[in-house]
Amino acid sequence: MTLLTHLVYALAYLIAGVSAGAALWALRPEADPLLALLAGALVALTGALVHDVVTRLEREHKASRRIARLNDRVEELAHLLEQRLAADAGPQPEAGARYDAVMQEVRLLQSLVARLTERRAPRPPAASAERRPAPAPSTAAPSPAAPSAPVAVPMDDAAVLEAVRDALKADRIDVYLQPIVSLPQRKHRFYEVFSRVRAADGQQIMPDRYLDIAEREGLIATIDNLLLVRCVQLIRETERRQHAIGFFANISAATLADAEFMRQFLNMMAQNHALVPKLVFELSQHDLRVGGAVTMGILSQLARLGFRFSMDQVTDLAIDLDRLLRHEFRCIKLDRALVLDPANAARIRELRHRCAAEGIDLIVEKIETENQLVEVLDTGFDFGQGYLFGEPRLSRKPE
Repeated sequence: MTLLTHLVYALAYLIAGVSAGAALWALRPEADPLLALLAGALVALTGALVHDVVTRLEREHKASRRIARLNDRVEELAHLLEQRLAADAGPQPEAGARYDAVMQEVRLLQSLVARLTERRAPRPPAASAERRPAPAPSTAAPSPAAPSAPVAVPMDDAAVLEAVRDALKADRIDVYLQPIVSLPQRKHRFYEVFSRVRAADGQQIMPDRYLDIAEREGLIATIDNLLLVRCVQLIRETERRQHAIGFFANISAATLADAEFMRQFLNMMAQNHALVPKLVFELSQHDLRVGGAVTMGILSQLARLGFRFSMDQVTDLAIDLDRLLRHEFRCIKLDRALVLDPANAARIRELRHRCAAEGIDLIVEKIETENQLVEVLDTGFDFGQGYLFGEPRLSRKPE
């Protein structure tokens, strides 16, 4: 429904309510005027409830159609994957041919980026007074600050947007890795993958500066797409070196909804199915709640292909673990401050015991000092992330 349609419906049941009240008063002038007022309000309220039900049904119908379209695409890819796996029983392709196939996918994605950035007309930037100051570096946040960099001249929103567009065209989206370690051994078990935008003059633009702008301009999915392709290259490199390590990659709702990219990405993964178990998609607790059935439907289809998921940015410890397990969530990240808050002690203990029983790994992030590590170890967690174990470092591009 359009906004105009909603307004017409609202006006209709308001008029109906007023008319009902006036009619009752006219027919029974001896009655209490309050009765007529209540009757009119009841009619208007009934109309509002009917309006709300119709609107919800329409939204659910649209969501169902969207899930059906995405399911059809993933079913097609699942069939393709089965064919590729069956073909793997035959002679294995040469490493060079496999690498060339992946590079063709990368070039295709880069051409898509160029077309996307060229056809988007820039919108007026937000007023400079509304910009948020850049926070101090933090660890393990969805977009943590990079290693210390020289202070640069501040860029306004328009300049940041132009730098992001130019970086996408020129493939200057750098990849940074931060280790996730086992406790108490501090052995590297995973790496989390982050993106950084590098301007033409070499200046590095922090995520807290460009993420909101990129999301407003519809570029977040494109950045995620490049990051995922680079992540696959990193996983292949660790395979070549026989390193048993996995990678966490943040994925946004915009990327999940980008059916064309997901088709290309899953087609690429079908050629490299052995890499699938080493890639963990990470989604925030907020995105999972807001995305609802549509997001969960897409995740279910991805899980059928072997992908696993992690939830981060947890602010509410009332976590539905059964729902997460149904959709193959195998990790949950918790902020150190949340874990060590005495008010949360009982709920954290219960969550840790339940996750241990269900096979879900809990990762405590933002561990920055030895004292903080000691406190975390006292709570019995098995994995940690933070500057104490290593800050995000630039990853080399595959040759």
